[in-house]
Amino acid sequence: MGKKKPIVTNAMRLLDAAKIAYRTVEYETDGVVGDHFGVTIAEKTGIPCGQSFKTLVARGDKTGVMAVCIPVDRELDLKKLAKASGNKKVELIHVKDLLGLTGYIRGGVSPIGMKKQYPTYIDGTCLEHDTIAVSAGVCGCTVLLKPADLIAFTKAEAADIAI
Repeated sequence: MGKKKPIVTNAMRLLDAAKIAYRTVEYETDGVVGDHFGVTIAEKTGIPCGQSFKTLVARGDKTGVMAVCIPVDRELDLKKLAKASGNKKVELIHVKDLLGLTGYIRGGVSPIGMKKQYPTYIDGTCLEHDTIAVSAGVCGCTVLLKPADLIAFTKAEAADIAI
């Protein structure tokens, strides 16, 4: 058997270019993304749910598309996100629009390296941890990095947006 080639994604290349320290954690996946996919990944990687963040994509009536990161075991509060982002109404985008808007498929959406630099919001609980995990941009790999580094790189705003 040959040695398994390490996963390298656009998100990782961007972090490398910015000289941001991170660690990757690979996990087995069948590519099927269910309702509790993030929690399943947290279990597979051993990274606690509160430290594992999923990336969602939403659209506001005033600001348009935005990236949103929340802990995998929590839900996005659309009203809180609307308030934090200066919108009256916010809704999640349809899964079929993900690839075209972000360059990523469901289950592999990373806040790092989307097709465009969208306004980004991350749940404030990220600041309670030394490191947090977000998708590396592909199913089967996650990156662990300091929340402050992620916030600075993505120009994100930490806000109370999850329930």
